[in-house]
Amino acid sequence: MLQKFTLLYIIISLTFSCVPAKKYNELLEREKVNSEELTKFKSSSITNEDKAKELSAQLASIQNDIQNLKEDTVRLSEQYHQIQIQYDRMVLQNLEFEKKLEKDKTTRIKQTGALQNDLDAKNLELQRKEDALIALETELKTKQRLLIDREKKVTELEEALKRKDEGIKSLKTKVATALRAYENKGLTVVEKNGKIYVSLDAKLLFQSGSTVVEEQGKKAVIDLAKVLEKEKDLEIIVEGHTDNDKLESLSFPKSNWELSVLRATSVVEIMTKNSKINPAILMAAGRSEFVPVDSKDKAKNRRIEVIIAPNLNALFEMINKN
Repeated sequence: MLQKFTLLYIIISLTFSCVPAKKYNELLEREKVNSEELTKFKSSSITNEDKAKELSAQLASIQNDIQNLKEDTVRLSEQYHQIQIQYDRMVLQNLEFEKKLEKDKTTRIKQTGALQNDLDAKNLELQRKEDALIALETELKTKQRLLIDREKKVTELEEALKRKDEGIKSLKTKVATALRAYENKGLTVVEKNGKIYVSLDAKLLFQSGSTVVEEQGKKAVIDLAKVLEKEKDLEIIVEGHTDNDKLESLSFPKSNWELSVLRATSVVEIMTKNSKINPAILMAAGRSEFVPVDSKDKAKNRRIEVIIAPNLNALFEMINKN
């Protein structure tokens, strides 16, 4: 490039060598300016060449970056495609899962409702059982109190019965002692079933068919009454008994029934007239021949039985009260 400018300069110089000095000076001045411009141009050219090289390097780098970006774009596009496929698959899976979850949720709601209903029913049943248990517990406590009261009253009854039995045994001893003189004369004293049975043979008390008590028998009856007049809370039944021989008479007694009753009444009258025994505790009764003691010995069936029993009204009142 520099050679071209030099050649141009020489040509111009030869062309104008014959021109005046003024022109020459102008040319010199112009040549100087051109030379300076050339120098500037050369400097600018070098600078531009450097810049071009730099730009070329930048371009190559940019092209390399573009290539790398293209490759990255392809790779990323492939990755994006794969990820998109995975994403779409996951979306479908999520939709299926949401459907299943919604279905499971509906099922769980139904199951929960059924379980809640079952739980409510069980709680209701539990409450009923708890109420029943409380009622039973209350009833049990009440019955326990009643049981304690009953046991206490049973103890009282047992003690009362024991006292009654002891009283009967004691009275039997007293009666047997008072009537000991008549033991071998047709009089016996026996205790059974909580009662005292004083049995007097008819021959000790009466003549055959008579209702009048003989003196010896009268003394035995009075001795018995004297023992009994001191006792309290007794019930005494005087029973007349006959054999089964038919009694036929136009006057009293006309039958064994009348004979048994009248003999019992005679004994009761002797007891009340000759002692302080309370008449209210006495009863005269006739059993005729219908309660024999020996089917082979008629004499044993003709008898007076004085049945002495404790008055159980107090015990009955206690039992009824309980």
